[in-house]
Amino acid sequence: MDDLFQNSIGAATRFCAVYGQPIRHSGSPAMHNPALAKLGLDWCYLAFEVSPDALGQAIEGARAMHFAGLNLTVPHKLLAVDLVDALDESAKTWGAVNTICFEVKNDSGDWTPLGQVAGPPSGEVRAKGYNTDADAITLALQQDLGLSLAGQRVLLLGAGGAGRVATLKLAAEGVAELHLVNRTTAKAEQLAGEIAARFPQTKAVVGYPENIAGKIDLLLNATSLGLKPGDSLPLDESQFSLANAPAVFDMIYQPAVTPLLAKAADAGCRTANGLGMLLWQGAKALEIWTGQAAPIDVMRAALESHITSDE
Repeated sequence: MDDLFQNSIGAATRFCAVYGQPIRHSGSPAMHNPALAKLGLDWCYLAFEVSPDALGQAIEGARAMHFAGLNLTVPHKLLAVDLVDALDESAKTWGAVNTICFEVKNDSGDWTPLGQVAGPPSGEVRAKGYNTDADAITLALQQDLGLSLAGQRVLLLGAGGAGRVATLKLAAEGVAELHLVNRTTAKAEQLAGEIAARFPQTKAVVGYPENIAGKIDLLLNATSLGLKPGDSLPLDESQFSLANAPAVFDMIYQPAVTPLLAKAADAGCRTANGLGMLLWQGAKALEIWTGQAAPIDVMRAALESHITSDE
């Protein structure tokens, strides 16, 4: 995909970036830069290691330098809700921000994405938070695992930023049962209470299914376990057997096959990693910033090439 990214950086180049900690594993630059070149835009997408206590400063720095937008990954998605000037309905609904669009007012006084304004901006620049993860989760589950979510029973590992959004989105899609497992039980209990209040048709239970032989339709890992070599499994196999989960989805996409996915495949499960989720959330972010349709095929091919080359 290198032939799609030949633009040199100049004084007129616009920037966007992803912030996270850790960030070296991110496939976002590899996906976005060929897409930006395909769209004929003099833009450059970067990645920065940003600690949680520096997130506010980093957002302000991007605003001051007139970045078009930002993506946020672990551990910033919940923190950013209180660090932006305005929230899109998607961020209000799911309670997390993974995309920021910097905006200025146009000649009519309407807030407009900075990336869609010709010439240098003038006046106030605001940061608007979006959530593009929620729809990306359901698209990935439908396309990569062939799942129709209504009525399904799900075991979800992790109740942090990504896990919270996944849990609420699955409940909104009408899953019948959600078993929530998190290192901090109180966080899972709080999330279960929110589901009961907002989506009473979905039964939310904290912990593994009571019977180790109890079957579910989907196991979804929303923790970061599996990202680093030597990580333990996010699943306690004394509490649940992978043989009882016909489908396993791991939000991690690099490595492409995590220890969880390897064990799940050995157990006969259908498996998918988080590449599809990364693709769809990134495509939506790109459309928010540019106002143009994302070149999905280019982005998918770039991601697949990037992950294969890094294995």
